[in-house]
Amino acid sequence: MTAAATPAVSPASTGGQPGVRLARSRRNAELSLLLLAMVLVAAYGAMVEAKVLDTVTADFWIPAAALAAVFLGLHLVIRFLAPYADPALLPAVALLNGLGVGFLRRLDLGAAAPAEREELAIFAGTGGRQLAWTLVSVILAAGLLALMRDHRSISRYAYTLGLAGIVLVMIPAVLPGRFSEINGAKLWIRVGGFSIQPGEFAKLALLVFFAYYLVRKREVLSLASRRILGIDFPRGRDLGPVVVVWLISLLVLVFEKDLGTSLLYFGMFVVTLYIATERVSWLLIGLVLFFGGAYLAYVLGSTVGGPFANFYLRAEIWLDPFADPYKDGYQLVQGLLALGTGGLFGAGPGGGQPGLLPEVQNDFIFAGIGEEIGLFGLSALLVVYLLIVERGLRAALAVRDSFGKLLAGGLAFTLGLQVFVIVGGISKLIPLTGQTTPFLSAGGSSLMANWLLVAVLLRVSDGARRPVAGGGGKADRPSGGPPEQLHGAPTEVIRP
Repeated sequence: MTAAATPAVSPASTGGQPGVRLARSRRNAELSLLLLAMVLVAAYGAMVEAKVLDTVTADFWIPAAALAAVFLGLHLVIRFLAPYADPALLPAVALLNGLGVGFLRRLDLGAAAPAEREELAIFAGTGGRQLAWTLVSVILAAGLLALMRDHRSISRYAYTLGLAGIVLVMIPAVLPGRFSEINGAKLWIRVGGFSIQPGEFAKLALLVFFAYYLVRKREVLSLASRRILGIDFPRGRDLGPVVVVWLISLLVLVFEKDLGTSLLYFGMFVVTLYIATERVSWLLIGLVLFFGGAYLAYVLGSTVGGPFANFYLRAEIWLDPFADPYKDGYQLVQGLLALGTGGLFGAGPGGGQPGLLPEVQNDFIFAGIGEEIGLFGLSALLVVYLLIVERGLRAALAVRDSFGKLLAGGLAFTLGLQVFVIVGGISKLIPLTGQTTPFLSAGGSSLMANWLLVAVLLRVSDGARRPVAGGGGKADRPSGGPPEQLHGAPTEVIRP
């Protein structure tokens, strides 16, 4: 992936201080979009109350106002610490997060006794806890922006983060099931009433390591051995890193019993490898390795059982959920029925029956929302996710250093792949997984990790969009990172 050459911004041509005006314009646009997002969240809350309570209480606006205060605080942090950051990222994520809090409160209202619904406290139940987790997550994102003034500075800790990521991935696999297993997937650390999903943070740490490693090895990994059907394939000696990550992903699939996490880690590495080398052959090799490993696990699960049995059961449910619709296939069947009942326009906010869906607040929140907002509403949500991914990829294209390109590109793809795994599972495109829907599902681990992901994208986009200072030829960017290397500099081909 190469950066397009960007002409220097001339103060004389723009009437003086163009960088300040550009930053102010972007932050004002961000503020306007953020306020619009919070209006939509408040309107959603009002429609839920009108349907569930047959009235709209005087306090319907309080959750949206609390969220607006939290997000406005982050907006002010961005205005001062990352003034050139992409103005669409924060409003898009805030909209998804706000709708997630609104739907979780809708679940609380539906679960309460009819006589107690109007008196249900705004900050009670799952919706109230999610609001608190939102505050914590946004504070972490703001803190990361304050500490990481240059995205290149985290490359200094790449190996430490890589080791930490592997440890976080393996902890649930080695713990007894009572401390780590929920719904057949060993993804958690559970102690008393506290639980955390370490894999959500591991993906960020591993991605930093992948980006740093591939920047250093990109020349070697780009070498071709032979050309087959017009595609240059790498040398056999260079397959080592891919095979190692594939084996780790296969171990995750077997011992943590989760296809989604395995696909997420391996796909994340293969795509960053493709971005680094621009060779389609790496994608083809990655697909063959992953699907070959998944098929091997399925065959072994049907014959020897053991650690492969859970994956075999999930695959069998995926192939025919209606074979046992009241037991093993119940969750997937109810999800499909919810999506079918919603139709094109849905039953309206508060008009569905999400209580029939097991784990609707986590794994199946997309199906529960889909019943109420229909195909058009779900399509709109997917467009918002697509916007976030596109903005992340745009930052990767525009940033000037190779590490930033791989980091932002990998983060954007990881978010998109996680959404695909979730939507694919509930729509029967792939087997069900234990993944959560980013920014919508209940739980602090996913929310904190994904807000940290957004903070990194904001920092990279700030570095990419920061204008070039006039006269000196140096970028007006934050200091503190490692010096620019020649292999990370933009290039331009000049043709006669």
